[in-house]
Amino acid sequence: MKILIKNAQVLVFEGEKAVVKKADIGIEGSRIVQIGEVKADFDAQRVIDASNMLAMPGLINTHTHLSMNLFRNYADDMPLWDWLTKKIWPLEEKLTAEAVYWGSTLGIAELIKSGVTGFLDMYFFAKETIKVVLDTGIRAYIARGLTDEEEGKEAQLEETRELYQKYHEKEGRVKIFAGPHAPYTCSPRYLKKVRALSDELGIGIHIHLSETQKEVDESIEKWGKTPIKHVYDLGILERPTIAAHCVHVNDNDIEILANCKVSVAHNPTSNLKLASGFAPIEKMLKANVNVALGTDGASSNNNLNMFEEMHLASIINKCVNSDATSVPAEAVIKMATINGAKALGVEKELGSIKVGKKADIILIDLNKPHLCPLHNPLSAICYSAQGSDVHTVIVDGKILMENYELKTIDVEKAMYKTAECSRKLIES
Repeated sequence: MKILIKNAQVLVFEGEKAVVKKADIGIEGSRIVQIGEVKADFDAQRVIDASNMLAMPGLINTHTHLSMNLFRNYADDMPLWDWLTKKIWPLEEKLTAEAVYWGSTLGIAELIKSGVTGFLDMYFFAKETIKVVLDTGIRAYIARGLTDEEEGKEAQLEETRELYQKYHEKEGRVKIFAGPHAPYTCSPRYLKKVRALSDELGIGIHIHLSETQKEVDESIEKWGKTPIKHVYDLGILERPTIAAHCVHVNDNDIEILANCKVSVAHNPTSNLKLASGFAPIEKMLKANVNVALGTDGASSNNNLNMFEEMHLASIINKCVNSDATSVPAEAVIKMATINGAKALGVEKELGSIKVGKKADIILIDLNKPHLCPLHNPLSAICYSAQGSDVHTVIVDGKILMENYELKTIDVEKAMYKTAECSRKLIES
């Protein structure tokens, strides 16, 4: 199918610079084939008039626990450890495949409606999430959460292997990652097994690192080193790795991240809400660490809105660093797009609007009071735009949402079923 997007303001990357220019976009099949003045003989089956809209790369959420929306607004105003041990983990022990299926369905609806075209999920019942991914048309990177439990730890590794064999590169929209939860839930011996599995399958690793000061203090007490140095010494970071959070890091940690080419998934809202702290991303960026953005789960955020993450990532750094020039709009837009693609190892295919790349594109409706006047489109995206301003979403050359209407999800049913599953889990 050929799609022609006409009269758009298009955000493209020219070298390291993000620029916005008036252009048309020609899409054929799953790829972008023309940008600028599309040739007259481009016989499009669908024409989208994007007048007064901004076309930009689809947003990439590099850290979430999708079905934790089942626990949205359930356990709030608590520190991370109490939140996990007293509220979340007891409920997760009762999770069912049905609950994860519907939580994933509602989560993907929320992602698409706020402009996310690809996400990295670490959770359980991964097959259920993948089913929804394949049915809805979004792009996903799936890490089955791995913990060093007495029962089931070997089965978790085998499940990751089975997911890879059945779903890796499925329809070109699913990739499998190894997902060790964290150094405090995975022993050194188990982490070495995860590393071996990553080697065997040729897949990346996704792990939580240095999220709280408590985690860092206990790691130093137990192992004599920070969590980042600990997993580095175990060989984890020799594999392509996306490390979520990295809030409490020292200069040596940042040097390790840079030297090992680890990508950091920065989750400002969740880190602030749980009072975990705030990652020094300006120092990381200056050290050439690739920093991307994530939302974490909707139980600690409490939404999946990447526009909010862009906004916070910029303004909190300005305050913390007492520097209004710190982490400017352009930097966080990159974090939400091309840096996310780099983190996932797909920057040659995704993350920017460029001829030859996959057509993962969103259209932002600029005809909104809070976006007028549009002096600087980059500032508008970072500081003014909201997830609800996303008008159209295209993934892999297919329209998943147009004129704010989802094409592949019955949202009312997903809301009803998710609420029902959540109630059963909490009351059981």
